[in-house]
Amino acid sequence: MSNLYGTSETNPLPASGHPEIKGRVYWDNPRLARITRLRLLSDPGFPMWDVSYCHGQLDDGTYVDVDLPFSQLAKTPGRWGTGALQKDIIRHARRDKVYAKGLGVFNAISTLC
Repeated sequence: MSNLYGTSETNPLPASGHPEIKGRVYWDNPRLARITRLRLLSDPGFPMWDVSYCHGQLDDGTYVDVDLPFSQLAKTPGRWGTGALQKDIIRHARRDKVYAKGLGVFNAISTLC
């Protein structure tokens, strides 16, 4: 967790940075093997997370931008992995017939507030 300039960050990027992105897919694409990073931004006291970007990896190893059916998610009191945020993602996933947990969405979340 970072506290640079009064910010709080979870799951920061590794020193190697972002992988080279070579395309874009919607999250229900059958070639999408996993979500590698879902970056969420917000301000303290604001009740929503804004989606900054989502990266994933195809079954052939190619890294791609992943289009999602949402641009905001409800904040959760306490840890990011429970409650409103997770329920919001699952609601969208069910509608699109996506197995969010299987794609690793919940392990790929990175927040900056």
